[in-house]
Amino acid sequence: MKKEKPKYKQIIDAAVVVIADNGYHQAQVSKIAKQAGVADGTIYLYFKNKEDILISVFQEKMSVFIEGLQEIVVKEAPASEKLEFMITNHFSVLSKDKYLARVTQLELRQSNRDIRLKINAVLKEYLDQLDAILEEGVQTGLFAKDMDLRLARQLIFGTIDEVTTSWVMKDHKFDLNSQSSKVYQLLLNGIKA
Repeated sequence: MKKEKPKYKQIIDAAVVVIADNGYHQAQVSKIAKQAGVADGTIYLYFKNKEDILISVFQEKMSVFIEGLQEIVVKEAPASEKLEFMITNHFSVLSKDKYLARVTQLELRQSNRDIRLKINAVLKEYLDQLDAILEEGVQTGLFAKDMDLRLARQLIFGTIDEVTTSWVMKDHKFDLNSQSSKVYQLLLNGIKA
């Protein structure tokens, strides 16, 4: 499988840097190849085109979030702790990779509708894990029993997303990880029973 080949990962990692530095529309395949240390033609052994690269970047990098969240969801811990772990994990992953943060928070939003639809399919897996935490919290009585789960999910993800976007837009001038407990407390106060 192509995803298991070392050059695939090299190209994905290079694409994150090139897209973050140049913007998606100015990120030429030749720049990605150069950053990855491969010939231009090698890119096409793994990807159909630049859109395919962007979608693959999102799929590969989002899998880190999803795997982390899946581990959190199955832990023997109250749903409120799982929510805190989720927020902390989200901020931690992005604070460690500023290029990835720029791509996810800015460049993916400027892509065309087809790309956004494919990205939304991947994002849905992440949101499904968040839903599992919220549903567990309602069932165990930690979260409000009459909570609108869809709205709660939007508020939680939207808050995390906006704090991260603000951090990127302000050139990382504040510590993203230090926002975890503040965001968690604000959100928890809105949904607890």
